[in-house]
Amino acid sequence: MERRATGPGSGEPEQQALFGWPDDPPSSTPPQPFRDSPAARRMLDVREVYAEPAALDSPRGRQIMARLPGARVTEVPSHWGIPSLHGNDGNIDRWVRVKKETLVLGVKHTLTTRPNGRSADWIAPGPSNGCAMACVYCYVPRRKGFANPITLFTNIEAIVAHVRRHVRAQGPKTQPNQCDPQAWVYDIGENGDCSVDALICDNTADLIAAFRGMPTAKASFATKFVNPDLLALDPRGRTRVRFSLMPADDSRLLDIRTSPVAERIAAAADFLDAGYEVHFNLSPVVLRSGWQDDWAGLLTRLDDVLPARVKEQAAAEIIMLTHNERLHEVNLGWHPRAEEVLWQPAVQEAKRSGNGDLNVRYAVEVKQRSVARMRELLAAHAPWLRVRYAF
Repeated sequence: MERRATGPGSGEPEQQALFGWPDDPPSSTPPQPFRDSPAARRMLDVREVYAEPAALDSPRGRQIMARLPGARVTEVPSHWGIPSLHGNDGNIDRWVRVKKETLVLGVKHTLTTRPNGRSADWIAPGPSNGCAMACVYCYVPRRKGFANPITLFTNIEAIVAHVRRHVRAQGPKTQPNQCDPQAWVYDIGENGDCSVDALICDNTADLIAAFRGMPTAKASFATKFVNPDLLALDPRGRTRVRFSLMPADDSRLLDIRTSPVAERIAAAADFLDAGYEVHFNLSPVVLRSGWQDDWAGLLTRLDDVLPARVKEQAAAEIIMLTHNERLHEVNLGWHPRAEEVLWQPAVQEAKRSGNGDLNVRYAVEVKQRSVARMRELLAAHAPWLRVRYAF
């Protein structure tokens, strides 16, 4: 319906305000970004920065430091070699505090996109490594010693240019697969959480904007943190957000410093309406007493609360727990209760991962039975949720 202008200068009489009260004048102050809120500062309150000189001198580095006027800065030759962080076992007692208060800035020198074929077609060079959250099963700290704060890579222009070249070289996707029926899917957050990164810089926004203009590809990242600022980035269907979910009791024990599972579920419709594709990671599935009943309860909740428009486009990944003996030892130093459910040698076996790490996973027969049971629970409680990938 066409709406005609009214009021001064329109040639029409000004309409009477509702109930005779004058309308509130429009606010001249834009809404405060979430990343400037107290809630965001509870997640990330940076007081110490370790930075490569080239990272500090870059436009992105200057943008980041402008947001951290009171932080102490220590220049380092490499973001990988910081003795007071990496290999310092004294940091176990400060595991969470380091994540909240320390930031590393570096330049990503090796830009490679490697094939995946599971969750995504390709793993893009990520804009970060490490996280301010403290999920006890996270694989990233296995190669970073005793501390795993966020490392932000400031050469985002080079990362975006590399991805654009790679997408152009692929051409259109001609065969549908489990990653996507039409688009090449690029995971942009393999070693970090893009939603948390967005609290402190525009790396995530720049990647989402880049994929907005790539009709043959889409970005993808998993997250356990609800950042409302991402709703304003206008992805136009070219970015897939995968909200990681697990039963609430598991999350309270294992997903330290993350958004509550109920909040992640509630955000799904908002992100879909903002132009994202919304999928779910059922991850990790941790086998312990009562796990099947708790997963049934979570899936029932999804079925009860998600609107039809979310269900119609949703898909899921089922990812069984993979653990690591060295991480097990680190966790015993700061969160031993978690290891009571994560470390189960009676049902776990050694596994050499694709990146060469020696990890532990559930024994093959145990894992196969558990994945089959998860599929049965989905069929019974959320039959609309298509399984795109199970590992």
